Amino acid sequence: MSGFSETPALYSAAVLTLLIVILAFAAGLIAYGWFEAGWLRTRVLDVRLDGLPEALDGLRIGHLSDFHLGAPLSRGNGASARAVDWVVERQPDLVCVTGDLVSHPRGEPRLRELLSRLERPFVVLGNHDVAVTRDPFSRAAELQDLERARLLRDELETIELRGRPIAIVGVDPESYRGRFAKPHARLEPGAALRILLCHFPGIVRGIPTGSFDLILAGHLHAGQICLPFPGKRVALAHPRERLVAGLYRTPAGSMHVSPGTGTTFVPLRFFARPEVTELVLRRALD
Repeated sequence: MSGFSETPALYSAAVLTLLIVILAFAAGLIAYGWFEAGWLRTRVLDVRLDGLPEALDGLRIGHLSDFHLGAPLSRGNGASARAVDWVVERQPDLVCVTGDLVSHPRGEPRLRELLSRLERPFVVLGNHDVAVTRDPFSRAAELQDLERARLLRDELETIELRGRPIAIVGVDPESYRGRFAKPHARLEPGAALRILLCHFPGIVRGIPTGSFDLILAGHLHAGQICLPFPGKRVALAHPRERLVAGLYRTPAGSMHVSPGTGTTFVPLRFFARPEVTELVLRRALD
């Protein structure tokens, strides 16, 4: 009889042990995801462009994205500040920030402080900046005037670098979401380099072939929460998205999708480190 009485106790002990192991594993995953969310990667990438004038060979562009300032419990706040520090130290020829600057109006003072340290960055908004999101923690901020930064809302600005005219077009998230954004229609002839800033990588599906030389986007956080498999990663939030992070050749032009530095929904990243990137433009090899 004693053997039968001991069986439920042994079973309960095994279940308790298993539960402790599962909870410890889950706590370890959360701790790692919290750590990775602040583990900033700094990267320099060469971008080969067809038809790039010799005068612009070696032009350096700092690409920042997805700060999500004001998000609760976010390690991305520190990662974003360190990313700006790195860009300031590198002193690129041009700085671009591709949206989701804040996730809540409380992040605006910090945003303005970070932007004030950059050399007249060109900026576009993302969906979180206008609260077009399923994130319950997100609130719209009225980012109309960013002072030293140049905010482009369906606008073109032409600047001169190394004696050559550079056309920069920015897409507003509301026109993108409304499917009436036509950034290619804003271009004027004569630019030595045509750059498109849009928060959403999907913009390349709606513009004609060869419209831009370089397209900068963000939005997907390199997947933010990913599962590693041999030779690839699966982004749980965007399992079918192909243009998640990095450099891509698209019919519309060469595109760089930034992993960004912040987080949304949960303050964690798995196999999708935050990143700030310097793009070095190079003439295409013959």
